[in-house]
Amino acid sequence: MSTKKPLADATEGVDPETGQPRTERKTGSYTSRVMGAFFAVASMTVLIIVVVLASVWNTHFRDYTHDSMQNLAASLAESIGYSYGSSASKDEEWDLDTLACVNVASDLFDTWNIRVEDEKGAVVYDNDQTSSKLFGPQKGGESVASAPIMVKDEQVGTVYVRVFGSTDLSTALDREFQSRSYQAIVLAGLIALIAALIVGFLFSRALVRPINGIAHAANRIKEGDYSARSGLSGNDEISRLGETFDRMAESIEANRDLERRLVTDVAHELRTPLMAIQATVEAIIDGVYEPSPERLETLNSEVRRLSRLVDALLKLSRLENRANPVEMTRLDLSELLETVAESHKAFVVDSGLNFEFRRDPHVYILGNADMIRQATANLISNAVRYTPEGGTVTLSVKKGDIMGQIAVSDTGIGLTPEEAKMVFSRFWRADRGRARDTGGLGIGLSVVKEIVDRHNGWVHVDGRPNEGACFTIYIPLIREQERPRRLRIGRENPKNLS
Repeated sequence: MSTKKPLADATEGVDPETGQPRTERKTGSYTSRVMGAFFAVASMTVLIIVVVLASVWNTHFRDYTHDSMQNLAASLAESIGYSYGSSASKDEEWDLDTLACVNVASDLFDTWNIRVEDEKGAVVYDNDQTSSKLFGPQKGGESVASAPIMVKDEQVGTVYVRVFGSTDLSTALDREFQSRSYQAIVLAGLIALIAALIVGFLFSRALVRPINGIAHAANRIKEGDYSARSGLSGNDEISRLGETFDRMAESIEANRDLERRLVTDVAHELRTPLMAIQATVEAIIDGVYEPSPERLETLNSEVRRLSRLVDALLKLSRLENRANPVEMTRLDLSELLETVAESHKAFVVDSGLNFEFRRDPHVYILGNADMIRQATANLISNAVRYTPEGGTVTLSVKKGDIMGQIAVSDTGIGLTPEEAKMVFSRFWRADRGRARDTGGLGIGLSVVKEIVDRHNGWVHVDGRPNEGACFTIYIPLIREQERPRRLRIGRENPKNLS
């Protein structure tokens, strides 16, 4: 059985995505291809110029030489006609005086053949000594110029002029000029070809340099250096490609940082409950502890805490991944948060606190209802956690000039300006000793910030130690007369965030 040999200019491979064989043809470098293109264009241009100029040059030069000789013949005929008839007898009309101008022309231009014939066709002058009177220059055609000799409106003869050895009435000087013109055109063409190669080389190098920069940066990212950037900027297509690549690299680096931070945070936060569960289980296995309901409840409490932590981390991870979708609709914050207030009032009161809800009517925004509920619930839960019994938690909705406001204030332990800068950081907690319970997971406020960022808004915190704190969410308003609309951002279903 015979096997087919691969082509010499192709290499076989397999597409990693489809698994199908593919053929990659070997091509030269981009610089060589650009230089080849410039050279081909320049060669074609030079060839067209040479062909066009040669055609036009031959036609016009032939007309020029013919017109020159025709003018000479006409001038000689006029001079002869002026001198003709001055002799005493008719036989002497074609004497030397009459043909003096012809003799002068023959002496000046020894490459011209000048013939004069009378009205009967008899040759009266011919400076071509090798020809006979019967076989002079051919009359008519492009190789001979002729002019009638007129005397008092009567033709008495004809002057014929031709150039020895020429079929187009061009002289040796004319042919030399024409030849040198062609040489100049060829030389100019060669110079143009060399210039095209140089310009093509410089152009391709200038074009390839930023592309190589992008390729080098991409290779560094492939090797794990996510800080690599092309550094290109400008208005041309390659600069915009470089800027797009840099934004992509920044997104990749941010995702990698997020992944590392998530892994580190999960490892750190899971260690404590896992160690507690492990220690309790090992003690029960070793017989140190009895598997009593109290011990089992301790294990169950730690497991629930782990479940809440994992769920919160997943929510935060989805929010921080900006490629995920969020469906935005026209919302009335007043109506939406009224339902949130009703559902959380019992939770606040059961915690020994007072709850108040204040609102402005019809505060319209473009947002995701589930995410707004989640952010508000996180703020209320945070306020309850850090407010002692007998305190007050207030939820308010306000309508500003261009921003809708959701504010959750409390009369709790408050926070310092330094703590206000850290409060939205992941896994940051206030002093556990001042919290009413465990102090939470340290993720809730990070989720709030991410939700607000996805709504093109911001969240601000004010507070003083032992005087309470106020968290305010700002989200852009939409006009009341605008028709309801939906806006999908990304790909994810917002229900996955609840």
